[in-house]
Formats: sequence, C-alpha cells, structure tokens
Amino acid sequence: MKFDTPAGTNPIDQEMVIGKPHPRIEGRLKTTGTAVYSYENHAVAPNAAYGYVVGAGISKGRVVTIDISEAKASTGVLAIVTADNAGPTKASGFYAAKPLGGPEIDHYHQAIALVVAETFEQARAAASLIRVKYERANGAFVLAAARAEAKPHKQQPDVRIGDFENAFAAAAVKVDQTYTTPDQSHMMMEPHATIARWDGDMLTIWSAQQILSYARRDLSAKIGVPADKIRIVATYVGGGFGGKGSAGSDAVLAALGARAAGRPVKVALPRPLMPNNTSHRPATIQRIRLGAGSDGRLVAIGHESLSGNLSGGRPEIAAAQSQLLYAGANRLNLTRLATLDLPEGSAMRAPGEAPGMMALEIAMDELAEKLAMDPVELRILNDTQVVPSYSGRESSTDPQSATGSHGPQKTAVRPFSTRQLVQCLRLGAEKFGWKERDSRPGARRDGNWLIGMGVASAIRGAPILPAGARVTLDGKGMVTVETNMTDMGTGSYTIIGQTAAEMMGLPLDRIVVKLGDSRFPDAFGGGGQAGAATATAGVYAACVKLREAVATRLGFNSVDAEFVGGEVRFGNRRVALARAADAGSLTAEDKIEYGDLSKQYEQQTFGAHFCEVGVDAWTGEIRLRRMLAVCAAGRILNPLTARSQVIGGMTMGAGAALMEELVVDKTFGLFVNHDMASYEVPVHADIPDQEVIFLNELDPTMSPLKAKGVGELGISGVAPAIANAIYNATGIRIRDYPITLDKCLDKLQPMA
Repeated sequence: MKFDTPAGTNPIDQEMVIGKPHPRIEGRLKTTGTAVYSYENHAVAPNAAYGYVVGAGISKGRVVTIDISEAKASTGVLAIVTADNAGPTKASGFYAAKPLGGPEIDHYHQAIALVVAETFEQARAAASLIRVKYERANGAFVLAAARAEAKPHKQQPDVRIGDFENAFAAAAVKVDQTYTTPDQSHMMMEPHATIARWDGDMLTIWSAQQILSYARRDLSAKIGVPADKIRIVATYVGGGFGGKGSAGSDAVLAALGARAAGRPVKVALPRPLMPNNTSHRPATIQRIRLGAGSDGRLVAIGHESLSGNLSGGRPEIAAAQSQLLYAGANRLNLTRLATLDLPEGSAMRAPGEAPGMMALEIAMDELAEKLAMDPVELRILNDTQVVPSYSGRESSTDPQSATGSHGPQKTAVRPFSTRQLVQCLRLGAEKFGWKERDSRPGARRDGNWLIGMGVASAIRGAPILPAGARVTLDGKGMVTVETNMTDMGTGSYTIIGQTAAEMMGLPLDRIVVKLGDSRFPDAFGGGGQAGAATATAGVYAACVKLREAVATRLGFNSVDAEFVGGEVRFGNRRVALARAADAGSLTAEDKIEYGDLSKQYEQQTFGAHFCEVGVDAWTGEIRLRRMLAVCAAGRILNPLTARSQVIGGMTMGAGAALMEELVVDKTFGLFVNHDMASYEVPVHADIPDQEVIFLNELDPTMSPLKAKGVGELGISGVAPAIANAIYNATGIRIRDYPITLDKCLDKLQPMA
C-alpha cells in the first residue's frame, strides 16, 4: 500500500475499538509472572549451558596476556571465548562499541571473555579464575577538558539563519547561560539477555531486542554470519528505553559461546556490568543564548551543544529541537562531538529532546523573569505554525534523531502537520491552577516547605517508517496478526490487536497478536517514538488486503462492504465473517510505504508539562507535589496504555531532574555507580499523583490511522518544569543537573 496523500475517512474512524481504553491483552501474563521473557525460555533450549561475561578492568589500553588455563580446568566449564579464538568480530551498525575486546581495550567493562559452563554458578566461579595482564594507556574521560578537540558531526550540520550575532547583541533583553546534563543509565528492569542456539549453520537467538531488523543486520555484520541465516525472537522485552536498540555483547557472545560449546547458551549481563558494558545517555554541556525585544518576541535563538563518545559514535543532538520549538528570525545551532574513552553514548528515551529541553526550557524561564512576563505567556507569544526560517531541509529518516538536520539552504515555507502547543499550554495552565502561582520566588510557604510551580513546553519528533504485517482469518472467525514489532511494556500487543479488530469488525478478544519474530513481516520495532504509528499502519495495510479477499470470497464489493459485529454487510445482506474461511483460512500480507508528505509537513508531537514542588527551607529536601502533562500526539490509539507511557516518561523526567547521574571516575575512566543499588532512580514514594490530558487531534499526513507516537513526548520537558518550579519555590537557579539538595542548601534562607 502506498500512502502519499493525506488520509480521508476510513474504517479506523469508526473508533469502535480504536481509541478506547482497553487493558493490555498480555497484562495478566506479565502480572502473574507467566509471560516468558528471552532468558526464561527454557522450552526452546532445555539443555542450555550458561555463559558469564568477563569485563575489562581498564578503560583504555591493551590486553598483554589473558590466562584461561585455570578457568578452563574448572568444574563444569565447556568453553571459553576470547578474542584469540572467537574469530573476527567487529563494531557495526546501531552501536559503535566493539562487542568483544582484545587485545585493544576501548572502554571499561568491555567484554574480553565469555566462560560457558553447565551452570551459571560454575561459569561465574570459573570467570573469577581468569588472569589478565593489561597495559594501561592514558584516556580522555572529562567532557569539559575535551572541548577544544570537539568537532562538528555530519548527523547535525551547523545551522546559521539570519544574523544571529548582531541580532543577539542588539536585543533589548538577553539570556546567555551554560547548562550541563550528566551521563545517565537506562537501568531497565530486564537485563540484556540472550539464548543462542545453532541448528547447523542456522542461528536463532531469543533475545531482549527492541528493533529486530537492526539486531539481525548488526549481528550478521558483527560475527560474519549471513543475515538470512539468523532468526531473532523477542516475544517480550522487559524495558529498553533505547538501550536494547540492536544486538549488544550479550547477543554476540551468546552466539559465539553456543558455537564454541556445541550446544545452546544463555547469557545475561550481571547488573554491575550493564552501565559500562552497554550504552547510556551521554553528558552534555549546552550554551543557550536568547535575545528578545521588550515585548518578549524572540529575535535571536542560539543553542550550542557539546557531547562526547567513543570513536565512531554519534553526538547527543541536544540542540536540534531548538530549531523547531519557537519563532525567531536569527538562529544559530551548533553541535560538537568530542572523543572520550568512556562507554558508548547512544539513544536513550527522547535522545536529543530530553537533555536539550533540560537547558532550553530553563533559559526560557530566565528570559521570562528578565521580561517580568508570565512563563506560559512568553511561550505562547513565540509560537509558530511554520518551521521558523525553514531552510529547505529534508526530514531525517532516523527515528532516533527525529528532529532531523537543518542546513543553510534556500528559504521556503514548511508548515507543521499539526501543532497544538498553545492549546496544551493554555489548557494545562487552566487545569493546573497556574493563576495561583506567585511570580515572586520564595513567596509561597506551607509550614517549613517553600512551594513553587514550574512549566515547560514539550516537543518530540513523529517519525514513521515502512511497515508490514500478515493477517489470517480462520474458520472460527479468529484473526491472527503477525508482525516483527516488539513490546517492551509499551502496549504494542494491544494497539495492534485493536487495529485489526477495528478493521475486521471484531471484538478484541477475537484477535490473536504475535509479535517479535524476525520471520514475521518487518514493522521496524520499538524505538524513536516510531513504533506505534509505524506498526499499526502496517497492520492496517494487511487488513485492507484481507478485507478484499473476504469480500471476494463472499461475493461482496470490497469497496462497499462493511465489517461490523463479526459480519460482512452491504444493504440487506449479512454474512458471518467466519464463513469466508469455510474453504480454508484466508491470509493476506502487505506493507505500507510512504510518499513525500513528511517532506511537505514538519511532523512533530507537542505538549506542556506543569509541576508543583515543595522544598524544605531547612534541609533543602525536594518533594514533587503534583504533575500534569497535556499532550497533542495525533489519534490516541489506546488512552489507557498511552497514559501509562506518559506517566512513565514523567517519572523518568523526575529522575533526570533530581537524582540520576552516572558518576565518572575521572582518573580511571569508568562509571562508579554501576549497579541498581547506587544508581538512584525514582521510586513510588518520590512520585505524586500524575495527571495526563490528551488533546483531540488527528494527523492525516501521518498514516491512515492519523496517529503519532507519544511515549517519548512524556519525558521531554519534564526535568526543566521541575527545575523551574524549584526556582519559583526558592529563588535558587540550578543549571547543572541533577538538582540535588547539596546544590541548594547553602543558598536557602530558612524562616526565623
């Protein structure tokens, strides 16, 4: 199916099933512990051995010798894989880090060996017997110190529109500040885990993967096995947030270990290995310059972002969203990447927007204060319905960098497909009671608590990619959907089932959804806020074909036939849908592909976050009191699962604002707090009641479902809303995240 003109009315618009708050269809399995995740899939490999990963003990240098003799003689050991016997492996694809180090070491805890044994305990014990001698080299571990060596990156070219320098210098009111965000870990509940099994030259892995097409492509390149000889199954994924975007060391080493041992092998990264062995959100240093007239209208917007990564890695494109969020004729947007010898920085929920708005949206509040203007009104005043000073660029096709890249080309007009930022801000202000906010910092008190409110805008790209699905109608009137989309707790099973149910005129309990198998038609996967809109569009296309096949078999005109209540209807004639399969099941498969609508329109999601905090005037303790998100993200396919995604994003945003930080050992080049005990994340007691409001919105330029993603919009803007609320409560402006009490304590003025 080709989608190259905006969607008109179609069966999805009935909203008999789509748009309704259905509980997750796999929810009972997950809540009762009966959902089978990759590492637990004992049935596919009842004789599986266990692999234990050994991580490098230095951050940069080389392995001089690795003595495996004692480990190899240990009880139960079947094989030991190192760079000496693994055959060629290489870094390739989504992740830049090499999955198996040696002799060269690129970062701390880079895998240097896998011990395979009969039991996990035997493998772990044997791993402790491996003796490694290193030659340590000097490394670059401090982002600020690497600034002078940082370079531009092709992923985000420099943007210079108008005359930024002169416009900023002449502006009546100016903000020029530097903001920092730290390295952060995904810390998903399910570790990176894989079972690998060889059947002749065919490799199957059951693995925690978000995007199966990436994983198969990259695993093929990393170990030199043709992609058509690799099958990947990821029935359930226990959280990813970008950290399971493609095949990592667990998948690579499980495959190599299974080949070496001659039997299936299970590998799960121990929690202390994950922050340094896998990827993370990289730290940034951002300079924001905003210039406005005395009326508050922006005349100059400058955003410069510096991040670091391993050689070959990508930058954190934290400045990208500043090209789209507010109007302003004169613009400067610079992204710089420094080479660091830390573990790889890569995609983490809302890469770019989340850390970028942590800076931009504080700067907007600082500008509002200088203007003596309400922060909500300042944002509304600078709204735009077209891309500011659009420079003729094309949208990015990488969902992990959904804001795309600008270049200094011929100016043109490029409208947003839909943009309800103003409506989000106004409705949020009304529902949150923004009028009760006192603009004087520290003016509101509740006993020992200083009370403040904060706001921030939200933006996140709405990428959509080609996607396919296969649907089958059987003689019982059941429809089975197959697509390689994954579900990492996002509700994919349910919205895909709802799409098929709506299209075929069935209740949701008549739909069977099968996901997460590379043998199914490709639907991209979960990542970049692209999964929901992409996968459901592929299911729509397949169902259109199935409707045509059903209508033909039953003697209906497929254009006129209605699929309602388990029947096919036209005029006075009604036939049970199941009758179409009397002579055998009907199967249809199709793929949806796109024209140039994404070039004609800027496709983004928008929102507004509001937060109220209390800060203890004596101790500096910060407590979230209440939070509100208002989101405009196209058709909301399932308000219940979408709300869960947004409140999850709000919770992660709270962690980013108040506690999350991978602490760098600047001498030895590793993340010190590399386990779940010392890497602090929000728990239930940290989070107040959270409210989510979805605006009614359809975006016909996206797909026949007129839907966008929403899961990453939920985090974008949360942290600065909290930071702005803390300033309103205390008058203390913190520009270096996380905002911990020690950064506030000496500046507080307790009550007498």
